[in-house]
Amino acid sequence: MPRRPLLKRHLKIVSRRKSRKQEHKPTKAELINAESNLGRTLFGPIPEGHQREFFHDQQNIWIWHEAWQDAEHSHSVTTRYEVRPTGVFKRAGRANYIQLKGDELKNFRHAAHAYLKIVKEKLYN
Repeated sequence: MPRRPLLKRHLKIVSRRKSRKQEHKPTKAELINAESNLGRTLFGPIPEGHQREFFHDQQNIWIWHEAWQDAEHSHSVTTRYEVRPTGVFKRAGRANYIQLKGDELKNFRHAAHAYLKIVKEKLYN
């Protein structure tokens, strides 16, 4: 009879170990996808046939990507934003980096803050 409680305790310990092993730690790519799913919602409805991504890729790098197809061609635009000590710079496609100023800088800051807020609240809270 005294063996039964010991066996029950052992089964509980084994069960806890199994559940810990089964926990999935998300990869960086999975986290970026989850963040992007939230980030794409910040700019209003996505037109039918369009794909949109907006996410914080690395410490100082932000990515905006939009793709769509019309009757004749497929289109894709990727804009990379780098936040540097001297300002925010963007590069669309293969063009050179240009520094954001005025309303464009204000809009980027607003989008980045909204992104960080929604990702913190919905994903990491």
